[in-house]
Amino acid sequence: MMATSAFRSASAPLRVATRTVARKTTTRAASSSSSTASSPPFWLTAGSSAATVAAVGSIAWYYHLFGQEVFAMTPAEEGLHATQYPWEHQKWTKTFDHAGLRRGFQVYQEVCAACHSLKRIPYRSLVGNIMTVDEAKALAEENEFDTEPNDEGEIEKRPGKLSDYLPAPYKNDEAARAANNGALPPDLSLIVKARHGGCNYIFSLLTGYPEEPPAGAQVQSGLNFNPYFPGTGIAMARVLYDGLVEYEDKTPATSSQMAKDVVEFLNWAAEPEMDERKKMGMKVLIISAALFAISGWVKRYKWAAVKTRKIVYNPPVQGRIRR
Repeated sequence: MMATSAFRSASAPLRVATRTVARKTTTRAASSSSSTASSPPFWLTAGSSAATVAAVGSIAWYYHLFGQEVFAMTPAEEGLHATQYPWEHQKWTKTFDHAGLRRGFQVYQEVCAACHSLKRIPYRSLVGNIMTVDEAKALAEENEFDTEPNDEGEIEKRPGKLSDYLPAPYKNDEAARAANNGALPPDLSLIVKARHGGCNYIFSLLTGYPEEPPAGAQVQSGLNFNPYFPGTGIAMARVLYDGLVEYEDKTPATSSQMAKDVVEFLNWAAEPEMDERKKMGMKVLIISAALFAISGWVKRYKWAAVKTRKIVYNPPVQGRIRR
């Protein structure tokens, strides 16, 4: 019995030393494994760096192509830059001046419609924006349109309806060129979107005709000088003069006022859905902000227990056995 107790007493320090060595070995192994895990392999680092460089390069390339304004190759081809005007309808929470739209449509009818078409606009689009239903019907009935072929294949004429589109001043492009010395007047349905500068460019173009070309300016025969037109030589002569039209609301019909009204009308013709688009955009922003706030609150609620957890490590004391 005494021998057994002596053996246990002698083997106790041996067990303590064995456990201490085992703990040190485990700690070293864990340290070496953690250091190995903390340093990723070379191919992973290189792949991540290449992906980052590719992403930054893609963003820079996209900005270079689409993030900057595009201009002509030379200043002579580009023309004078249009002045930036504070258009009210371009603000986020603003709409068109519908009285101005009505005046602009009057300017288009009396001045622009003689040469330029507006073939993408039906009479029904004018209802509620520019005129009433009865006015639009009366305006449509002033023009005649082709009917469907009858049993004998003949096509007759009928008065216009709200579903018809505004008629073009010429039958085809060849007739338009013949009537304008070879120049084809563009369709004005999308002219605001199709020209660099949009409303600013068209307004500057309409009001940019000088009385006389500046000294040194060379204009080809049959063209008119306008510094805002690329090349400064335009086939269209000045068309807006003070008092050219008589507005129904007695607004003074200055050349700048008529240009402003017709430009705003052409902007509406290019995007008649602008009001609905702005309303939808505001709804999207409000709903997205609410969902973002809710998702942030849920994230904090779910991760609060994990983020506030405290892990404490108590290392073993040398020479002391824990049971």
